[in-house]
Amino acid sequence: MRIEPSGEQFPAEATVGIERPSTGFPLLSGQPGQPGQPHQPGRPDPSGRPDQPGQPGPYPQYNQDHDSPDDRGYGSEGSGHGDEPPHGPPHEQAAAAEPPNKRKRGKKLLIVGAVVVLLLAAAGVAAATPTVAARLGLPWAPANAPKGDIPDPASVSLALHGPDTSGQGPTAGGVGSALSGPAGAAALSELTGSVIDPATGDVLWDHASSTALTPASTTKILTVSAALLSMEPTKRLSTKIVAGAQPGTVILVGGGDPTLTTLPIGTDSPLYPGDAHVDDLVAQVKKATGGEVGKVQLDLSAYTGPQTAPGWEPGDAPSTYGAPIVPVMADGGRTNPKVDETPRSGTPAVTLAQLIAGKLGAQSGGTAKAPDGAKVLGEVQSAPLPDLSYALLQISDNVLADALGRQVAITAGAEPSFTGAGASVKKVLQEHGFDVSNLQLFDTSGLSNQNRVPARLLAQILAAAAAPDGKSADTAKLRPLLAGLPVAGSPAGTLGPRYQSGASAAGKGWVRAKTGTLTSVNTLAGYVLDQDNRVLVFAFMSNGSDKNPGQAALDVLATTLRNCGCR
Repeated sequence: MRIEPSGEQFPAEATVGIERPSTGFPLLSGQPGQPGQPHQPGRPDPSGRPDQPGQPGPYPQYNQDHDSPDDRGYGSEGSGHGDEPPHGPPHEQAAAAEPPNKRKRGKKLLIVGAVVVLLLAAAGVAAATPTVAARLGLPWAPANAPKGDIPDPASVSLALHGPDTSGQGPTAGGVGSALSGPAGAAALSELTGSVIDPATGDVLWDHASSTALTPASTTKILTVSAALLSMEPTKRLSTKIVAGAQPGTVILVGGGDPTLTTLPIGTDSPLYPGDAHVDDLVAQVKKATGGEVGKVQLDLSAYTGPQTAPGWEPGDAPSTYGAPIVPVMADGGRTNPKVDETPRSGTPAVTLAQLIAGKLGAQSGGTAKAPDGAKVLGEVQSAPLPDLSYALLQISDNVLADALGRQVAITAGAEPSFTGAGASVKKVLQEHGFDVSNLQLFDTSGLSNQNRVPARLLAQILAAAAAPDGKSADTAKLRPLLAGLPVAGSPAGTLGPRYQSGASAAGKGWVRAKTGTLTSVNTLAGYVLDQDNRVLVFAFMSNGSDKNPGQAALDVLATTLRNCGCR
């Protein structure tokens, strides 16, 4: 019951068992607060305005929370306020009177609203992604942006410009003036040399070039040239194993390939790219024999004569740079197939035969001549001739050079020995028009200190290799010679440590040349591109010079050609 200050009493309505509307009881028609009705003084204003004091106007208050004492209105039991109306601002009164379930629904609505906002934000971010926007066909996607007219294709002319071969080249006076200072260096001791313009064939500088000096490893230029001129570029060197005369015996027949490697199949030699593998040869023999092999013998008849050349020092074979020259070996006789300058075997053929015998579960049984028409049980081949030439020149491989010299002799029908190889190289060069006057070759690697080569011959061969296409019939055959020459400053070849500083630094990457070094011998022969884009070939030979100062002085000569137009 609610008692107004005026004394009027209003019994509380029964609420037990009556289902209340979810939004509370509606106002009676015509009651204050009903839409369209003015507010009556003394009654609570639904808008939140307080009653005017002293004015009657009962207005029941309801709350759906049945456990709350406010369900009974003003003056109900347990309110603790008697006749006093509730205190506090109107908005607090409204909050206190709001049903709890309504507050719960409000919280749910807030949560749902927040989730919706987050989803909309995520959708907006995704729509802003070019890929998603493009799939949805949204206008801001790059693929859907307005496109202009496709421009007409521009004409592009791509071309590699080679060296100048037709313009004004250097003159003899210009080159002579440029080289006069460096050629007089005391470190060079006895110097001979020649510089040629391969585009014209003109000799631009000649310094006692017909005098034959000890060439050291520039001899390899003659060997490679003779091989390229006398053999087809498809030439390969073979190593075979054939059936022996006795059952269970096989014979390892050397064909002159020192690049055969002991590295596993699938691992190329870093020294001889494209080499053949011992394991491949062994696998073929096992397949052909069913593994029934008891003895492995050697046939070394492909070569004749001594295994070392006149002019070799006693410590040259074996050494880290040389081995006895026999027609069959692995890795150039090296004990480590991955390192160039590593100790080599003094008996490389026997070493290989023992290795193969072990892989076949057999014994090594000495030497024997393979029977005519013997069944071939296995055969492997080297890389082709241009690749062999490249490897030979890059690391200045003495064993491979002497092996290639033997192939020149075999092709010429000469004795496959040091003597036959040297004579055959000279003969091939002479047949192709090169001046071989004063040429003496005791080996084809340059390890012999008895070899004599004029600088003029080296320069002439290089000029033919570097000539414009069509100028000489030999030019195309000799091109691989140029490709194999080491590059100044490149770690891949023998010029790697040189041209790093000082007066020769400008030649780094521009000079390409074959080196030659023996005791008191330093030589350099190759080509360079000068400042006017002109190729110049050169051969500089110094005898009686010390290694380090002699090499440095030769490098300055080559760099001088790089630095000048020399007109």
